[in-house]
Amino acid sequence: MSFGTEEYKDRIRKTKEKMASKGIEVLLITDPANMYYLSGYNGWSFYVHQMLVIIDDEDQPIWIGRGQDANGAKLTTWIYHENIIPYPDDYVQSDSKHPMDFVAEILKQIGQERRSIGVEMENYYFTAKCYEHLKKGLPNASFQDATLLVNWVRIIKSDTEIEYMKRAAKIVENAMMAGIEMIDEGVRECDVAAKIFHSQISGTSEFGGDYPAIVPLLPSGEKTSTPHMTWTDERYKRGDAVILELAGCYKRYHSPLARTLNIGPPTVKVMALSEVVVEGLNACLDMIKPGIYCEEIEETWRRTIVKSGIIKESRLGYSVGLNYPPDWGEHTASIRNGDKTVLQPNMTFHLIPGIWLDHYGFEASETLRVTEGGCETFASLPRQLIIKDGLLTNY
Repeated sequence: MSFGTEEYKDRIRKTKEKMASKGIEVLLITDPANMYYLSGYNGWSFYVHQMLVIIDDEDQPIWIGRGQDANGAKLTTWIYHENIIPYPDDYVQSDSKHPMDFVAEILKQIGQERRSIGVEMENYYFTAKCYEHLKKGLPNASFQDATLLVNWVRIIKSDTEIEYMKRAAKIVENAMMAGIEMIDEGVRECDVAAKIFHSQISGTSEFGGDYPAIVPLLPSGEKTSTPHMTWTDERYKRGDAVILELAGCYKRYHSPLARTLNIGPPTVKVMALSEVVVEGLNACLDMIKPGIYCEEIEETWRRTIVKSGIIKESRLGYSVGLNYPPDWGEHTASIRNGDKTVLQPNMTFHLIPGIWLDHYGFEASETLRVTEGGCETFASLPRQLIIKDGLLTNY
């Protein structure tokens, strides 16, 4: 297990408090990050249906999943083995039966068929067919949307979680430097990606890395006008700008980081854009502290860069930490106008004021922790545009 039993019990207690406030008696959790958070279960099994069941008057959660994954639950969780319930393999990708039929039958057997049941309606792992089969199998239950219920419990990190994110930051520093050192004229993009992957997984001499929830994002040249491009087998050209958005991951906890470099002298436009973004980013980091709203950070950004005439339409950042593919964000608080989430110590955010214009862009980001008196960034690398010219670099 990645945490002590008492920490898991405290998380269950906080989750039940939120359940009670919403009138939920039984919570069906299908998001693998939330399953991990409350039980410790950790396996690449989220491509089939699985869940954790939290019942308001039961101390232990119930794990339900594919039979061949049950031993994984026994190995990674704090749950009593009798609460690990596998379904037969003929439920997997079947045209005639569905895992939620099995779940419904289990809930009937333990007397939960007439209760108020919460389900995570808006996540990648709970489908429309899941919902249909649950409703059909439990016609006397009342269902309600419990999307993000556990995610909001997760938003304030424990000291152990903060330590895991700090370790992830050490990993991403190494991975970022590995990418920066390798990128050059004539080098293939895929070879840089391979170098970064190696660094992310090998970690440091003290601790290894986990697989990040998002692969390295490596747009180059005109593709820097959009953020979510990966890599090809093309070779970098002199004059190319290259954005690197990566994360270190340790025990499923992420510390993302973005930087931008230029192979050879940058254009005047790219250089000017980089200065605007870094100035705005620094201004935001200087003002972050407990007690302010998320939207106040975005307001500071907007006020700082208004003289440039640049407008950022997308959000400025988001809560980050524990997750599985396809996203490292927690899907709760966002740094944008209208978000009145109040910052508290040990909240963690990825502050990423990237700007993507028609033909070019620039990113620099930091993962940060809100402290008692301000904030601290987990990584420690310069933020300005990296200019790489042969063996010379300003990094």
